[in-house]
Amino acid sequence: QVQLVESGGGLVQPGGSLRLSCAASGNGFSIDAMGWYRQAPGKQRELVAIITTGGTTNYGDSVKGRFTISRDNAKNTGNLQMNSLKPEDTAVYYCNAIIRMRLYKYNYWGEGTQVTVSS
Repeated sequence: QVQLVESGGGLVQPGGSLRLSCAASGNGFSIDAMGWYRQAPGKQRELVAIITTGGTTNYGDSVKGRFTISRDNAKNTGNLQMNSLKPEDTAVYYCNAIIRMRLYKYNYWGEGTQVTVSS
């Protein structure tokens, strides 16, 4: 079994920055893609950013140029650096990972961390 644990959420003023982290723990696994999604009240969950094992990244249009995703393959961790935050970035942010165990791939989610952007 694999667990994803997020950290780093909180309250920040507009224009500020936050750094989210995601740590994967367990035995006998590797991570293919790792990503971040978010869900605001009354809205569907949306892609924020995703990064492959090789470092290829993809971002949601609303965060391009402001957010940066990274990962450490050796430590099975990922980070999301969020700059120039806006009130519309307020949401619960979820870490997601495509986990490879033996011959199979599994889709894992963290429990989420709240990010609130408000003055």
